[in-house]
Amino acid sequence: MFKKHASYLSLCLLAVPLVATAQNELADHPGPMQLAVTQVAVDCPGLKLRPDASAQALLQAFYQQQNYLPVWTDEARVTALLAQFQLLVDDGLDPNRYSLPPTDVVGGPLCTDIGISLRYLQALRELHYGRLQQSRFEPLWHAQPPTDDRTAQMLAIAGPGLHDLEAAFEAARPALEQYRSLRQVYAAQRQQPLPHWPQLPAGALLRPGMQDARVPGLAQRLVSEGYLPSVPAHVGTDYSAQLASAVKNFQLDHSLQADGVIGAGTLAELNITPALRREQLRINLERFRWLAQDMEPDSLLVNIAAAQLTLFQGGVAVWQTRTQVGRAERQTPLLKSRVTRLTLNPTWTVPPTIMREDKLPQIRRDQSFLSRQDLQVLDRNGNPLAVDDIDWDNPGNILLRQGAGPRNPLGQMAVRFPNPFSVYLHDTPSQALFQKGPRAFSSGCVRVEHALQLRDMLLSPAERLRTNELLATGLTHEFRLATPVPILLTYWTVQADSHGRLLYAPDIYSRDPVLLNALGVTL
Repeated sequence: MFKKHASYLSLCLLAVPLVATAQNELADHPGPMQLAVTQVAVDCPGLKLRPDASAQALLQAFYQQQNYLPVWTDEARVTALLAQFQLLVDDGLDPNRYSLPPTDVVGGPLCTDIGISLRYLQALRELHYGRLQQSRFEPLWHAQPPTDDRTAQMLAIAGPGLHDLEAAFEAARPALEQYRSLRQVYAAQRQQPLPHWPQLPAGALLRPGMQDARVPGLAQRLVSEGYLPSVPAHVGTDYSAQLASAVKNFQLDHSLQADGVIGAGTLAELNITPALRREQLRINLERFRWLAQDMEPDSLLVNIAAAQLTLFQGGVAVWQTRTQVGRAERQTPLLKSRVTRLTLNPTWTVPPTIMREDKLPQIRRDQSFLSRQDLQVLDRNGNPLAVDDIDWDNPGNILLRQGAGPRNPLGQMAVRFPNPFSVYLHDTPSQALFQKGPRAFSSGCVRVEHALQLRDMLLSPAERLRTNELLATGLTHEFRLATPVPILLTYWTVQADSHGRLLYAPDIYSRDPVLLNALGVTL
């Protein structure tokens, strides 16, 4: 018996080199599908979609995962795929973009299979990462370049997804709460006819209690979006308290100063057309696809358009406050970094742009401006210079610095994070401006309301106690956080809360039209 088994073993051992040789020959002679996948443009010239380098790599990895076998020979699977494409309209994506190749495409059945796979992978990729490249339209600077392997992520969804396409598309769809909430509202709105509301003509500033011929049109406009149940009986030209209250609610929903006063900003928001309002939802679904790639469970998130800061812990928003952001000519940049330290009782070194465009013209008119603003003149090494020794028409390489104190524009604290734009979050003595809206007042940095409350949220009790001691000295101190906190400065102009209520923000940097044009026609 032993000899019999030994003979079998000997035969198997002799066969091993033959098997290995056969496998090598197969590897050296790829099959038709493998060849077609590696040279799509040559073997499948009839396909409309030409993969770029990243799409080509994904396609090859996808078919390698499937052992280079056709994957769309089952008609039921193709039908299920088409059904998922149609549902992408609720994500603000155009299903026609993912049209399948004809069955008689040049190159035969293999090319048809490849063409369907290209659309499948394209749809998953665009649903997950965005239809447009953020870097082309609203580039976001990263302190640490992203290290995610997009090909591996897509393969983990696309391969298993062949057996459950609905699950595959659901896995690709961003789980971000902002995305899911806005998608739900958009899906409902797009099936309804567009509402109609009147355009209000320009005119003088309209305050509650004033008379204006635009009041009847204003009442109709407020009814059209539900801010009034109906046009008041015998409405005339009196801008009544009832109308002013409805306008205040409208202003709150559009990130405006809720004072009931109708000026240029409120009038502009009232006159945005229903079609453009709906398109805003689609534009911002795209932005939330981008945001989903950078959002971390524990992080600070600044929406620049709404001038609002939110602290997330464990993926839940636990604290929120108003901010002031850069005006249109000095925009706050989009970036992702990590908060590493706090500057307590900060001094303020005037940035070059502000010194050149703001400070120098005032100093040239009146040098006492320096003393009134508590500004010290320094050389590049930080040594004090005499004001009278400087030629202010050609001041050379100097610095202006304001000491710590109640008049310092950085207030009691600055929140620092690495970035090449010299921007940071900070306290401010300009507290009255937080009541305004929109709040685009700064030169790029982000002013934070209740800055010390933010400090309390970021630090442990022991760290808070220590920073209180340092603040009490009145001296400038750098305090490093024990645990750095991710921070994301980004931009969107509408979101939906958990109840489906839409909250808009003025497009302060005029970015919506660019995205609208890039995404194409209304669905």
